[in-house]
Amino acid sequence: QVQLVESGGGLVQAGGSLRLSCAASGRSFNGYAMGWFRQTPKTEREFVAAISWSGDSTYYADSVKGRFTISRDNAKKTLYLQMNSLKPEDTAVYYCAAKIVAGARDYAPSYDYWGQGTQVTVSS
Repeated sequence: QVQLVESGGGLVQAGGSLRLSCAASGRSFNGYAMGWFRQTPKTEREFVAAISWSGDSTYYADSVKGRFTISRDNAKKTLYLQMNSLKPEDTAVYYCAAKIVAGARDYAPSYDYWGQGTQVTVSS
């Protein structure tokens, strides 16, 4: 079993920034991809960003390209999402996920482990 714990969410005004963190425990994620997804009461869980655990490849949803940056620190077993130029449309619960087996990086069911989520609210 793998435990993922998100932190860093909060309330921010449009144009502001937040950095989300996801701390992993229970096993090594070496060789596995990780990702960020977000969900609102009116939307299904949608892809935000993904990164190979080696860090050599990153992927972003079109809606966040140029504003969000995904990164990781394997020594600390921590995943990050730097969010800049936040918009009200970014308001959602953000989830960290770990992908143990092969599958689409932008498809939620491809991921095996999930955190509890952290709320991000962007006011206009």
